Amino acid sequence: MVKAAGIGIGIGATATVLATPAGAADAPLAHPGLLHTRADLDRMAVKVKAGARPYAAGFAKLIANRHAQSGWRPNPQAIVYRGSGTPENYRILYNDVHAAYQNALRYHVSGEEAHADTAVAILNAWSGKLTRLEGSADRFLAAGLYGYQFANAAELVRDHADFDLGRAQELMRNVFHPLSDDFLTRHNNAVVTNYWPNWDLTAIACVLATGIFCDERAVVERAVEYFKHGDGMGSVRHAIPVVHEDGLGEWVEAGRDQGHALLGVGLMGTVCEMAWNQGIDLYGYDDSRFLKGAQYVAKWSLGEDVPYTANTRRKGAIGGWSGSETASGVAGVDPSMTRPIWAMIANHYTKRRGLPASYLTRAAAKAAPEGGGGDYGPNSGGFDQLGFGTLAFTRERVEETTAGATPGPGPSGGSRDAGGVRPQASASPASGGDLAATGSGDAAGWAAAAGVGAVAGGLLLLRKRDRGRRGVAE
Repeated sequence: MVKAAGIGIGIGATATVLATPAGAADAPLAHPGLLHTRADLDRMAVKVKAGARPYAAGFAKLIANRHAQSGWRPNPQAIVYRGSGTPENYRILYNDVHAAYQNALRYHVSGEEAHADTAVAILNAWSGKLTRLEGSADRFLAAGLYGYQFANAAELVRDHADFDLGRAQELMRNVFHPLSDDFLTRHNNAVVTNYWPNWDLTAIACVLATGIFCDERAVVERAVEYFKHGDGMGSVRHAIPVVHEDGLGEWVEAGRDQGHALLGVGLMGTVCEMAWNQGIDLYGYDDSRFLKGAQYVAKWSLGEDVPYTANTRRKGAIGGWSGSETASGVAGVDPSMTRPIWAMIANHYTKRRGLPASYLTRAAAKAAPEGGGGDYGPNSGGFDQLGFGTLAFTRERVEETTAGATPGPGPSGGSRDAGGVRPQASASPASGGDLAATGSGDAAGWAAAAGVGAVAGGLLLLRKRDRGRRGVAE
């Protein structure tokens, strides 16, 4: 199910104000708080205004994409089919969702209201018409992928005066989320190992994004718990079943093919980043198991040798046919294959946490500047990630800001944030554990990189954007 031109799954704040995750189980979740916090968005705006590298190159990649243009017009459908059905029209959905996301991101960086208006028009059109996702088992993929992506686009314009937030939340609750949650529960009535990790990971991403976007903490907890302990192959210990003596974590889907392994790593990174922005450290869970798996896939994708332990999984339908499949060795790779997944992961571990991750940094450098949907071919695989990580996730290295703070693993194997507080692997973090505030999120940090004069210019842009927000957001 590797597509010819892309990998299909187959199967108003200022620059100094940082997002603060909720500290109690019944407290509202942080917004914006999916892939991007307010600090992230303001950092991008200031850096691009200053012409700082590599942000400027990342922004140039964004504005060159045809989906990021304010002239985009949506084509909403009442029923979307993927895998089977008449017509199989899911391409319309993913193109429109990526156009909404790219226009919304472009607005936050440039302050141009036309792009916010375009994103809102696209999202409102779909929330006003889409009623069902149908097709083969691939309908679960459509729900997971386009659900988490729709939520991320909508999160960026949730305060726009013309955006119908309630209707968008109902679309997530009633159309995308039910299929994803059902997949994690029943796996399409198949044995739990019938589906490779990326199937589970699309569903986890959608469930988590729904919980955050709709302010439903119990739904967030559901996704977090599955990530840690789920029965399917997408939970972290099943996706990365073996940790070798060299510290690399074997990614089970490396025995399948490179495209799907890259997809899985990108999806797990997406889940970790969205959780992080709510104060939940899945990046560091189980002694940073995801870091070990991502390093493994990065090294392998760069064309270097990695070990692989033979893996046999059961396949089939419950009460129906049954069989098994063994992956006996690591699949071949094309070192030129790339996906826009590495900047987010590399910057988290090396910049937020100050941990060594040479394979991740090499993979990220090779992929830079990362594009997004439409830059990696016209088929569905080119739209599996929202992308633009060079623009969105490049950050300065965190320096110790509190005496005794350790921006690496804590004594029990977890991680500590820049303030020395060990994050919670739960959807109800302890008060004060502001994970989203790590990284160079303040004007002083930007000044060191871009120059005081450049930052001043960027803050002028932010004030302009804030005036615009007050007119549409409050």
